[in-house]
Amino acid sequence: MSVEIFDVEKDAKIAVSVTESAAAHLLKQVQLKGKSAVRLSVKESGCTGFMYVMEEVDAPETGDVTITAANELKLFVDPGSLPYLRGTELDMVQQGVNRNLQFNNPNVSVACGCGESFDIAAS
Repeated sequence: MSVEIFDVEKDAKIAVSVTESAAAHLLKQVQLKGKSAVRLSVKESGCTGFMYVMEEVDAPETGDVTITAANELKLFVDPGSLPYLRGTELDMVQQGVNRNLQFNNPNVSVACGCGESFDIAAS
């Protein structure tokens, strides 16, 4: 039997990265709502298993890990969601005339057809 040591503060910074374009978009959304940060978590939902939850907030919840992204964007990450987010990059992508926030998560093994939910590969 092996034991995996999980350093929440260190692993969170590795777990989630935000591109400059995504940080600029998220900072604008936070400011429009009159909030100071974005909170990221994962919850059970949808036909595939999990979905990302992003909300504009003023303060972290107990135990949240704080990541400072480009443009001084504060990102609070739910520590229970870190195993699902390890290695994830948030990016703003241009597709034709549309711009979309995209989660590039290397752990996703399957996503539903509508793109609302995902599941991760068993480790």
